[in-house]
Amino acid sequence: MFDKIVLASGNAGKLKEFSRLFADLNIEVLPQSQFDTPECPEPYRTFVENALAKARHAAKHSGLPALADDSGICAAALNGAPGILSARYAGANPKSDAANNKRLSDDLADKADKSCYYACVLVLVRHENDPQPIIAEGIWHGQWQTEAAGTNGFGYDPHFYLPEHNCTAAELAPEIKNAESHRGQALRELLRKIEAL
Repeated sequence: MFDKIVLASGNAGKLKEFSRLFADLNIEVLPQSQFDTPECPEPYRTFVENALAKARHAAKHSGLPALADDSGICAAALNGAPGILSARYAGANPKSDAANNKRLSDDLADKADKSCYYACVLVLVRHENDPQPIIAEGIWHGQWQTEAAGTNGFGYDPHFYLPEHNCTAAELAPEIKNAESHRGQALRELLRKIEAL
């Protein structure tokens, strides 16, 4: 097992979430910014390809094992959009959660089907040229809610309504979110795979 891994992301919300999830294993999660890692291009159309590219990039610049997550929200009525473009759905200058949420609300306004899901793919490489990256996936189903509610999440969480909880992801207690979220599911699968090595 590792005692340190680099998170291939500049997202403060993800760093906080992963640090909390890995704390139980005594694994320190370091941001790639500590290693002056430039932003990695994400030219691919799938979560898994982008996550693998980011993990290899972070491992190359840090010399440490690297974990990358590529995740997003996919709306059934929009053929899976925003998908891999979730972080910059409303444009990249600057990236804005509020603008992304507004665009998705607008795009779903005339659609009867408001079902959506969060997808998360985690890729862990032991080194830049790891021939067998560890890959794990999680899917979290919900419904799009136009009105924002809650302050415990980031991204699309205030609009991601969970019928079984009668609230949005941003209204869930962090321990429930960690147990049920797409990222929590993917992390548990990743840890099972690491332990089986």
